[in-house]
Amino acid sequence: MQTIDTLIHARWIVPVEPDDRVYQHHSLAVHEGRILGILPTDQARLRYTAGVEHDLDRHLLIPGLVNAHTHAAMTLLRGLADDLPLNEWLNNHIWPAESRWVNEEFVHDGSRLAMAEMLRGGTTCFNDMYFFPDVTARAAAHCGMRACVGLIVIDFPTVWAQDADEYISKGLAVHDHYRGDPLIRTAFAPHAPYTVSDGPLERVRVLADELDIGIHMHVHETVEEIRTAVELTGVRPLSRLQELGLVSPALMAVHMTQLAPEEIRGYAGSGAHIVHCPESNMKLASGFCPVAELAGAGVNIALGTDGPASNNDLDMIGEMRTAALLGKLVSGDASALPAHAVLRMATLNGATALGLGEQTGSLTPGKWADMAAIRLDTIETQPLYEPVSQLVYACGRDQVTDVWVAGQHLLKERQLTTLDIHEILHRARDWQARIRTTDN
Repeated sequence: MQTIDTLIHARWIVPVEPDDRVYQHHSLAVHEGRILGILPTDQARLRYTAGVEHDLDRHLLIPGLVNAHTHAAMTLLRGLADDLPLNEWLNNHIWPAESRWVNEEFVHDGSRLAMAEMLRGGTTCFNDMYFFPDVTARAAAHCGMRACVGLIVIDFPTVWAQDADEYISKGLAVHDHYRGDPLIRTAFAPHAPYTVSDGPLERVRVLADELDIGIHMHVHETVEEIRTAVELTGVRPLSRLQELGLVSPALMAVHMTQLAPEEIRGYAGSGAHIVHCPESNMKLASGFCPVAELAGAGVNIALGTDGPASNNDLDMIGEMRTAALLGKLVSGDASALPAHAVLRMATLNGATALGLGEQTGSLTPGKWADMAAIRLDTIETQPLYEPVSQLVYACGRDQVTDVWVAGQHLLKERQLTTLDIHEILHRARDWQARIRTTDN
């Protein structure tokens, strides 16, 4: 018998690769943080002796969820300015609050609150865009969570930098610090076409090519964004990005709710990715991303929650359900975005968009053992005929019991193992008291 670190026996295992596959009464073997294989449980018990064994006979084991677009530290602004359109929400409430409150302490405490929430919901990797990316990266590495931190670029001064040159310079320092880190990856994160001018965008493109990292950017989020861009520049934002050479396999365009048919065809040919954030788009009345049409054209579509100030949660299980239902409604086709396809959007597609598809996103031998176990024997998920459909259409994030990243058990029977939940809650309440006093 081969001695390994961990053996997990599950009622169902969904590897995501191959598509639509569900293994029943199988086990997953893990050693030195990576997946060795998946095999029938009776065979696994004969082949391996493990330092730790888990019997999850009521559970579905899936790849860890990948939240492909977050502003994690904005947990501390959750619910601050609800029920407002994007421009009013952003210009009159969020940016003033950030100007008043955001510093390293804010980002540290807000990011840890977000990570605790995400882990408890089965998310093992997140793609962030916010100030002080070094602080978010450090917090993620400390708790053992996988993250891609955005090297943010904006034309105007903030607490993080004064101009585009300083944003890029500080971003490059963060990239250099985490180069080769097993958990932390970086991507350039120019905020949006309307907040970053041509010069910095051209420099980002050149540097992203040189460093072989992605570009994470809000694009075509609202009708107003496009109308204003056409008035100022004469072209739609996506056309401008194409002219600047940014529409390439490196690009992760977030939202993309306003697309003409010819833009869909052109985007599909570029190899660029889209991050769909259905709940945030709905809450801010930004519009609907034509996901079924994009998927049919061959675009890789990942799934994200957006920031917790505009969603207002970081619940990827809930996001999957919303994405599936909205996709059917927008396309007028009940067969559009089936459950297995949406699970792939929330796992492997997200990892692929981040350049991590060879490392995580599916339960494939050789990949990191990033996994989530969901209990499916509850009242809310009975009777059960098809576990992936039940996960997407009936399950809640409170049914996530266990989470591993690189084989490390970060959530064990609903208890976080590397984050102090009492300290995190204490800090969140302290921020609430401070922000509420000035907001009123």
